[in-house]
Amino acid sequence: MNEIPPARKTFVTLQFLGMGVVWGASFLFMKVALEGVEFGQIAWSRLILGGLTLGLIVLITRPRIGGGPVLPREKIVWAHFLVIAITGCVIPHLLFAWAEQYVSSSLASIYNAATPIMTAIMATLAFRVERLARGQMVGVAIGIVGVLIIIAPWQYSALTGDLWGQLACLGAATCYGFTFGYTRKFLSGRPIAGTTFAFLNIGIAGAIMLLLTPVLAWHPVALTWPIVLSLLALGAVGTGFAYIWNINVLRAWGPTNASTVTYVTPVVGVLLGVLVLSETLSWHEPLGAALVLFGILLTQQRLRMRRRLAAVREPVRAG
Repeated sequence: MNEIPPARKTFVTLQFLGMGVVWGASFLFMKVALEGVEFGQIAWSRLILGGLTLGLIVLITRPRIGGGPVLPREKIVWAHFLVIAITGCVIPHLLFAWAEQYVSSSLASIYNAATPIMTAIMATLAFRVERLARGQMVGVAIGIVGVLIIIAPWQYSALTGDLWGQLACLGAATCYGFTFGYTRKFLSGRPIAGTTFAFLNIGIAGAIMLLLTPVLAWHPVALTWPIVLSLLALGAVGTGFAYIWNINVLRAWGPTNASTVTYVTPVVGVLLGVLVLSETLSWHEPLGAALVLFGILLTQQRLRMRRRLAAVREPVRAG
């Protein structure tokens, strides 16, 4: 994990918090939008609006690193961006939007909190860009137990829409974990400006959605101002500006630490779901969420003394 100058730490932290608030509110926006559009149309409009927003920013600012080109020229780089566009945008956005037909926005935001656990597994086992100490592996195990408690398999005697919705949320979190690890291994070290990075990620996903228009976006819609504003917030802000912040934080903190934005998103998501939509939670859902967050704290070594934390981070940066 690369060090960042002290002068930039506050700026990166503000971007991190902004991501948490915007992405936490996205679960409310999806629930509101489902009142007038199909789940596929939510993901479709989200990625196209996000791609257009980021494309406009790139066109105006023309960001470069070291005098290089605005857009990368290597074919393999474009192939890597195609992978993360599918696994980090197209699939999870569709899964979360579909899932919210059956689960509350609060519960969807809680499942999103499993992303750091999935990221730790992917970054360590699949991509080998980070290494976990024994205490961190315990944290991953506790997080998995927390997820099982949230699902509450004892409540189901058959495969219901609610259960499928929960599994879809978990699948989306797994996709995010895969994408964090993949980005760290194949793309984070390349000299691509953060804005360009975000544009290629979302723009390619938006192009895929355009190709899928006959499948996803042909249904009739019933638009109201709350629905339109929710779609604009999901696209321009949540899938536009927030992705620039995400790339900056990912490069500064590394994949597992950057994915802890999900400390913030469930708090925002649950608060908005309860206050705005009058949603309720069963006893096992906040209990499981608490275990997931506790597991994340162990995985991120947040419970250690600062001196000991610095000592164990050095080998990770060298890996």
